[in-house]
Amino acid sequence: MFLLHKDWDFSSSGIFSGLKIDPDTLVKKLDLDSRSIISSRTGLEEKTVLSKKEKMKLRKERWLQKIESVKMAKQKQKAEAKRKATPVVGDMQPLMEALPELSYLTTGGMGRKPLKSPIKAKAEPADFCLMKQAQKHQLLDQEVARFHEVISDPQYRANPLLAISEHLSKRLRQGGEGEPL
Repeated sequence: MFLLHKDWDFSSSGIFSGLKIDPDTLVKKLDLDSRSIISSRTGLEEKTVLSKKEKMKLRKERWLQKIESVKMAKQKQKAEAKRKATPVVGDMQPLMEALPELSYLTTGGMGRKPLKSPIKAKAEPADFCLMKQAQKHQLLDQEVARFHEVISDPQYRANPLLAISEHLSKRLRQGGEGEPL
């Protein structure tokens, strides 16, 4: 039925007639290192089987770590916003972190801990409504003492308007020279 052309007839040409193959070389054993990735995963290593409680504990720990990291990020943002809100200078924290400590520079980096900086007194609020009760009392006591001092001044008693105008002009001259009012 099949008519083979003379060129296509391989059985008679003997392409492999000169080739001798030993059957033992055809059998090859696979080493563990040469196994495929899929076959090496299965069977060799036992998977660690965790109980349901252990899985729940791990999930809870991961969840708590996420919450903690979010909390820390919010605290950092809040601190940065607070530092940016400071008048005149703004956020100095990046500059402070970039500059070395003075004690480190003076000791040449001997590894000594830097001394704690003295605690600065907080500036009193200028608005009377924002002051604490003790601050309000202190301010009122100072103002009452100043009022009694002005009333007892002989220049004020002689001519109150002239004394006030002289005082204001003196204060304005001091303010013009760069001194605080």
